[in-house]
Amino acid sequence: MKPDAVKSLNVLFLCTGNSARSTMAECILNRLGAGKFRGYSAGSHPTGRVNPLSLNLLRKSNYDVSHLHSKSWKSSRLLARRSSISCSQCATTTPTRFVPFVRASR
Repeated sequence: MKPDAVKSLNVLFLCTGNSARSTMAECILNRLGAGKFRGYSAGSHPTGRVNPLSLNLLRKSNYDVSHLHSKSWKSSRLLARRSSISCSQCATTTPTRFVPFVRASR
């Protein structure tokens, strides 16, 4: 590996509904991380849709929202990745396999 070649760090944002903050964090990190970070998001009880107000705010700030959707943390795509995990208001519902890695915020 070249000295300047840096492997990106995966960051998984967990939330209850995966409809606003976690999806916004995923979208923002993917642009600002510029290859150094790769953001993902999921929820313990996903709503099935991203909040339209969140989507509008991101669009107004010129973010691509076409890939955003509300998804469960049980998704095999998410569990297959080694990630640093950030959790917002899901401390009581975090599955035991995530507990050692969670940084909770309220």
